[in-house]
Parts: sequence; structure tokens; C-alpha cells
Amino acid sequence: MLSATPGPTLLSDRRIGFVGCGVMAEAIMSVLIRGELVAPGQLQGSEPIEARRQELGARYGVRISADNRQAAAHADLVMLTVKPQTLDAVMRDLWGTLQSHQIVVSIVPGATVAQLVEGLDHRAVVRSMPNTPAQIGAGVTVWYPSGAVGGAGEELVAAVLSAMGLAVRVDSEDAIDMATALSGTGPAYVFQVMEALIDAGVHMGFPRKVSEQLVHQTMLGSVLFARESARHPAELRNMVTTPGGTSAAAIYQMEKGGLRTVIAQAVWAAYRRAQELGQGRKSAGPDLL
Repeated sequence: MLSATPGPTLLSDRRIGFVGCGVMAEAIMSVLIRGELVAPGQLQGSEPIEARRQELGARYGVRISADNRQAAAHADLVMLTVKPQTLDAVMRDLWGTLQSHQIVVSIVPGATVAQLVEGLDHRAVVRSMPNTPAQIGAGVTVWYPSGAVGGAGEELVAAVLSAMGLAVRVDSEDAIDMATALSGTGPAYVFQVMEALIDAGVHMGFPRKVSEQLVHQTMLGSVLFARESARHPAELRNMVTTPGGTSAAAIYQMEKGGLRTVIAQAVWAAYRRAQELGQGRKSAGPDLL
């Protein structure tokens, strides 16, 4: 696996089309424009809801129409940012219309490379899985290209996906399903732990706002410290665990309650579900679109 963060000049003369302009499409538009990686005129999108077209046009100065083919026609990179239940109709609409130099990047959960190639009649496709922090440029996107994308195409894809945070190219499509379970669904695990900690603080007597502040900063600081120290999590945990102290008492209860087992089972359940999506069983997947 490798991560890439190419320079902004790579996108200066490229056009990007968004087929479907939901939450994640807007997030990508926003980080690209805010980071001055592209100008609004380089972006175009398609969206069936007129009010949404007007909203995005006014907010970002991007051309948004109701025509999927128009959004993709002149794009170097075609972003498939639609919900899984509408993908088949969108692929029928675009089937046979894409040019050989165009690269399709899908963030649709469960849509395999083979399904995209067949459904679009187009060989240069990328399957990717971002997560919700990508909306503020702090996410992680795992991606896998078909062989037809090529080196220059991969650089272009990495430049766009890196605008949302860390972009990690993997060498196996199965790794996308694994990433769906770990990082794609991962924010849900973190948010649930946050919720539990905040509620525990309230139960002890803190006002909810104070409990939220303490938990948010504790989690943020812990993650930043772990990343900067490059130490194993077990080593970091031992640093704050005094024998017979408060941390030791708390960790004992976590282990007694099977916290590690529950988390492992949750990730594996998400992984199995991601595999089922690739076998054609419909579901919304992580709520990104």
C-alpha cells in the first residue's frame, strides 16, 4: 500500500464531472475549490433535483444540470457519486458514451470494478471508499484502479482523492471491502464510543456541554499524540496506567466486558456485509452520498 499527495499543478487544466451531487460530491467540490486545486469552471455536475442544482450553483459557481451525459462529456475524471440504488440506471444512461482517455472514479459502496466496467462499457475505472471526515478534508480514501487507468491516470486520481485527506492506493480489490469495514464505517465506531463517554460524564454529574468538550478534546489529543509519537497503542496505554490506579480499574472493566471482542466482531460484520454488497445485495452502505 502507498499514499500519495501530489502537487496542485496536476489539476490546473483538468475537468472533473460529478454524476450525482449529494453530500460527498459537494464535499469533494468544496475541498478542491477551497484548496485552490481547481477553479469552479473546471467542475460540472448532474443532479435530478432542481433546488439542489440551484443551491450548489449559487454556493460554488459550478455548472449543474439534470443531464448525466452532459456532466461527463468533457470531463477528464468522471466521479460516480450516486446512491447504490440508482447506479444501474446511471450506468445505463452513460453506457458507451465515455471516451478512452476518461477515468471513472466510483465511491458507490459495493460496486465492483467488474460491474462498473460492464455497466459503463468502459475499462478505465477506479473503485474507492472515502469516509465522512473527508467532508472537512480530514478523511481517508482507499482506492483501487483497473489496469486500464495507467500511471498518469493514477496520479490524477490521487491528486483529487488526496484533497479529502489521506489517499491510500491498494493492490487488491478485496482491500476495498476491508477498508469499508475499517475506515469507511470506522467513524461510526468512534462516534458511538464518544457518545458512551459523554453519557458517562453526564451520569457522573457534568453538564452535557462540558462532558462533550472534555471527550472531544481527549479523543482528538489522544489520536494526535499517538500519530506524533509513532508508538504502539499498548505502549501508550501503559504510559497512563498506574498499577492500582484509576486507568487500571477502568481497563479491567473494559476487558471484563469484552470490548476488544465486540469491536473485532463489529468490524468483521461490516466486512462480510461489504462483500455481500459486491455480490449484488442492495444496501446503502456507509452514509456518504
